[in-house]
Amino acid sequence: MSYTQSFTEKRSGSQRLAVENEIATIVIGAAIDVHKKLGPGLLESAYRECLYYDLVMHNLAVEREKPMPITYKSVKLDHGYRIDLLVEKKVVVEIKTVEALAPVHTAQVLTYLRLGEYRLGLLINFHTSKLADGIKRVAN
Repeated sequence: MSYTQSFTEKRSGSQRLAVENEIATIVIGAAIDVHKKLGPGLLESAYRECLYYDLVMHNLAVEREKPMPITYKSVKLDHGYRIDLLVEKKVVVEIKTVEALAPVHTAQVLTYLRLGEYRLGLLINFHTSKLADGIKRVAN
C-alpha cells in the first residue's frame, strides 16, 4: 500500500483522528524544515509555496488556497475566504507571519474547520525565531 493510500482509506472515529495526527506531524516537520532554511521575515506566500512543495515531496495530496465558500440560509456565497493549505482533505494549515498570534487567528482556523467539516487545523506563524513557538493545533 502506498503512503498516500494509507491516508485515504475509510476509517472510523479514533482511527480517523490518528490519521489526521499523523498528517499533522508530517506538516509540522516540513514547516520546521522550511523555517530552518528560510528563517523569519518573508511573506506568507513564500512559506506557503515552500511548505506546499515539501508536502508534495512527501507524497501528500495538498490543495493551495482552497476556496472556502459560506452557506447562509441556503445560499452559497463565494465570499473569497481561502484555506492556505488543505492536506489530504483532512488537515487545514493556516500560515501567518505576524509578531504574535492573536485570538482572531485561532477563530479563523476554527471557522474553516466548522465550515469545511474538518477536524484538525494547524496555525503556523513563521515570524518567530523558533518555529515550535509559533505552532498551534486547533481541533473542531
